[in-house]
Amino acid sequence: MNWYEEPGKENDVVLSTRIKISRNFANLPFMYKATEKDLLESANRINKLLPKLGYGLKFYKLKDMDIITKQSLLEKNLVNQEFISDNTDVEAIAINEEENICIMINEEDHINIQVFCSGLELDNCFNLISEINEKLQKEEKIAFDKKYGYLTSELTNVGTGLKASILVHLPGLKKTGNLQKILDVVEKFGMNIRNEYGEYTKQNTDVYQISSRQTLGISEKDTIENLKIITEKIVEQERVARKFLAKNSKTLEDTIYRSLGILLYAKRMSLEEANSLISEVKLGVDLGILQELTDCKIKKMLLYAKTANLQKLLGKNLTKDELEIERAKFLQKIIKEN
Repeated sequence: MNWYEEPGKENDVVLSTRIKISRNFANLPFMYKATEKDLLESANRINKLLPKLGYGLKFYKLKDMDIITKQSLLEKNLVNQEFISDNTDVEAIAINEEENICIMINEEDHINIQVFCSGLELDNCFNLISEINEKLQKEEKIAFDKKYGYLTSELTNVGTGLKASILVHLPGLKKTGNLQKILDVVEKFGMNIRNEYGEYTKQNTDVYQISSRQTLGISEKDTIENLKIITEKIVEQERVARKFLAKNSKTLEDTIYRSLGILLYAKRMSLEEANSLISEVKLGVDLGILQELTDCKIKKMLLYAKTANLQKLLGKNLTKDELEIERAKFLQKIIKEN
């Protein structure tokens, strides 16, 4: 089972956890000064390292992937848009079957190792990425300075080279009008706030990515601990908001069941509408209002409502009209599954 289909801790609010570390080979020029030969050497080194790293990691060049596969990786938050937009011979990924480990090769740095977990799993993610980092440094000399720490192409990553993030579902705070206050407080505590695809926007979504910002002058464990504290506060406030909404249960139930009804009987559906409706029914499942659905079904709906994932699953390219029709059909199929 892939990590994004598994149950996780605090998964009524926290959808997923990601930790990323940036590393560079000490004896190769960094990305902005590297030649194509240098970057091919970087990719080849990592490819040769994979058997020693373990975890069933396999190497793929981006230029050999079709556009649907690359967009599918983006929709799963395994890569970013800038990375998959390049189509040269040097960009690659190393990924395992469960997709909970994905190494972006020659993105901003030679090596960007990412690990993912469902729900709130900062400690487990950190332990896994630390293990991978140790194996890497046993085999290769990594760019490091005694004063500044790990050296990276971007100054904002120098130090630990570690960024941690959590993806949270906050419909309660949004419906009660308290979302902006919470997000402003999070920013004041030195965290970044983006939508689920890493874009700086706070509009028209119930899903937000809260991520660490500081990498210099702070330890990896303090970064993890700070994000954990912020996340726990967010979870607490979201649950308080949901309890408040539940007091007017008939109004809330009406909204949730109307959303379920549209999902069950619509003949076509845009991605934006699907995300909005799934957010409502997820809230209903989490509050125990909806018995017709499970968290596992919600996860599948969130995944396969997305354009590239749906096309990849169906094994064909679809027009916009065909996508909206097939999306509605497939979401209904998930809901009706035993």
